[in-house]
Amino acid sequence: MRKRALAAMMTGLVVAVPADVRAAEGADFPKRAVRLINPYAPSGAVDFVARLIGQNLGERWGQSVVVDNRPGAGTNIGTEMVVRANPDGYTLLLTSAVIATNVSLYKLPFDPVSDLMPVSLVAQSPFVLVAHPGVPARTVAELIKLARSRPGQISFGSAGAGTTAHLMLELFKSMAQVDILHVPYKGGGPAMNAVLSGEVQTSFLPVTVVMPQAASGKVRALAVSSAKRVELAPELPSVSESGLPGFDPIGWYAMFAPAGTPRSIIGRVNAEVGRSIQVREVRDRLLANGMVPVGGSPDTLGEYLKSEIVRWGKVIKASGIQPE
Repeated sequence: MRKRALAAMMTGLVVAVPADVRAAEGADFPKRAVRLINPYAPSGAVDFVARLIGQNLGERWGQSVVVDNRPGAGTNIGTEMVVRANPDGYTLLLTSAVIATNVSLYKLPFDPVSDLMPVSLVAQSPFVLVAHPGVPARTVAELIKLARSRPGQISFGSAGAGTTAHLMLELFKSMAQVDILHVPYKGGGPAMNAVLSGEVQTSFLPVTVVMPQAASGKVRALAVSSAKRVELAPELPSVSESGLPGFDPIGWYAMFAPAGTPRSIIGRVNAEVGRSIQVREVRDRLLANGMVPVGGSPDTLGEYLKSEIVRWGKVIKASGIQPE
């Protein structure tokens, strides 16, 4: 091997590194601290997932996994930091579904498909379609019928233009052929409070936020956004099964690396993330926060990202959504 390498240096040729050597590059990763970029401010769902997974990975590797919050520009500042980072595996990104929707909302200086490498889908988070108790609708079908009878009079609160809940509303409106008034707020908390007070009549909200309020009768939970019922609220039907077949949007969280990161390292991190989300404590904490552990291969995440970009691109274009 040494003779071949010396000959290559003398002739200008490049010697291919044997597969077992490339695999070893991933086997001994990491040798120092790993930085996990979270493109959101501290606290919140993405921060929770990043710190939970980061802590477990750090314990497995015997190296620190430092969560670095880099919020701003709708998550694009933190994401671009990872895009521009050295592709050695020591800078990773933990983000949400906005990485797919931002493609159609902003003029990005990067392409998440070509400038990032998928590592693993971590978890998915269903939302719940809710209504204020004063709304005369107890099912999705009844809400659709009501909205059709009162075009533009039923109001919907979201955490802001272009957010997950807003996009779910626009998809709902398109599929159900209804006119519902969107009312953007500055965050999920104010949107929830608006439903509780009756300031707006409906919303899509995270399942863990909804269920305690629904149990006390402060809001009415109609259905979950996911294609199937969820473990946290098995009594709730899906929107798809209760009046709007094919409706199945869901929030999600995933890990990415800079393009060019060795596939051996991608494989190593992917395997460790898969093991982490199966640890009972990690899994229980995810479920308790309304998140379903998913995992899967890098290729699966890559194809999922592409499909989400196409899906939401159509919704954003048709509805004319502009980021605030």
